[in-house]
Amino acid sequence: MSKSFLIAVNEVEDELIVNRSRFICYLRPCESIADAKLMLKELQQLHPQASHHCQAFLTKAADDSQGYGFSDDGEPSGTAGKPMLLALQGGGIGQVCAIVVRYFGGKKLGTGGLQRAYGGSVRQALTLLQSKIKIAMVHKTLACQYSQVDDVLHLLRLIDGEVVSQQYQQNVVLQLAIPVAKLSLIQEQLHTLSAGQLQLTASGQENKTCNIKT
Repeated sequence: MSKSFLIAVNEVEDELIVNRSRFICYLRPCESIADAKLMLKELQQLHPQASHHCQAFLTKAADDSQGYGFSDDGEPSGTAGKPMLLALQGGGIGQVCAIVVRYFGGKKLGTGGLQRAYGGSVRQALTLLQSKIKIAMVHKTLACQYSQVDDVLHLLRLIDGEVVSQQYQQNVVLQLAIPVAKLSLIQEQLHTLSAGQLQLTASGQENKTCNIKT
């Protein structure tokens, strides 16, 4: 991940009635396909008599072309899952799963009616969804002297970085999580602090991310 983006932080349950059919939309944070499957299974058990359990989810940023999925669950193709997915993407909040549970009201809505109902159900629920920023982080290794640790930690705090782990041997070896946007800045500051002796090096976790700001 190379940029920060909004992610879902709360759970939402909201209902929309269209021509006597009930559309109950559930929104929850979702970081993986496994999370989406677990949520679907839970709601299928909670609503065993429902006509359909349609789903759409984003496991990455809302505008990321990967990490998404959807299902019509027996509704005509393209009338449920895709409109729900488009609504999620339009909401601008990533890492979220939407499931719309439908109880058929006895009147068919037609293709356009279903698209509007499923998409509208998600858009209405999104007004209740809260979010926070997921900051893009890069992991780096830094070896320093014991006498330099306090200064390094001070610089790290100034850029909202984190110490992932630390090893105290002949030198101190720190595994650091650094906001991508601040990487050049802290490299310059470390260079100035140590007259060029302190250098960030590659870590085995280069593409990890951390949530550190709301």
